[in-house]
Amino acid sequence: MSDSEGNQERPPLHSVDQEAESGPAAAAAGRKRGVYLLPNLITTGALFAGFYAIVAGMNGHLTAAALAIFAAMALDTADGRVARRTRTESQFGAEYDSLSDMVAFGVAPALVAFSWGLGAALGRIGWVVTFVYMACAALRLARFNVKSDVSSFTGLASPSAAAIIACAVWAWSDNIGGDPGRAAAAGMGAITVLVGLLMVSNFSYYSPKALNVKGRVPFVTMVLVALVFAITLADPPLVLLFLFSLYALSGPAQWAWGRLNRSGAKS
Repeated sequence: MSDSEGNQERPPLHSVDQEAESGPAAAAAGRKRGVYLLPNLITTGALFAGFYAIVAGMNGHLTAAALAIFAAMALDTADGRVARRTRTESQFGAEYDSLSDMVAFGVAPALVAFSWGLGAALGRIGWVVTFVYMACAALRLARFNVKSDVSSFTGLASPSAAAIIACAVWAWSDNIGGDPGRAAAAGMGAITVLVGLLMVSNFSYYSPKALNVKGRVPFVTMVLVALVFAITLADPPLVLLFLFSLYALSGPAQWAWGRLNRSGAKS
């Protein structure tokens, strides 16, 4: 599953003393340089997609809201790749990307789930559930900002967590529809809290950034890719929900497998 948090690489942070030594001349130079347009334009698109998801969810257009969250994921992946390819990484872009992620993968999924029925069916508990998710997303992003991961992620990535909520809402709208009952809302609330806690957990998750897409692969790999696309198109929300849920559970499963291996080695 893709994660694009902090896709725009973070330049080394300068100390306060270094900033003080640079003085007004450096500030004037910074104003003259401005910001890079292309990657930040894509980040703005991701921010807009998150905002659109919030508005669509509040107006009852839940499928559109879920698709907007996926659009934000695609744009959030693209801005980092564009910044690296064009060598336009910047501290401004990294911070802007993080704020965009908070809206698209923190606030938007929480409010979409709340508008779906957590608020109406669970009342104040729905408020608490969605706030817990949103707070966990903020903490996950803050931790990523100070501790960038390359080969693996510590905690479930916020785009993957957002995708699970978006797929659950999308699957309900496509296959069931109508207002959810208390039991369905309770199940959705449990999912929302669980993925929120997984974001701030210490479970290790595979990072797609470590995947080498430039190398050669066996021919059968392309057959499997085509098969996955075909299965996904059969029922996109359910298949994507299954895949993202599988990825979310891979962290705890990997931890449990490691514990079992260590226990077996000691015995």
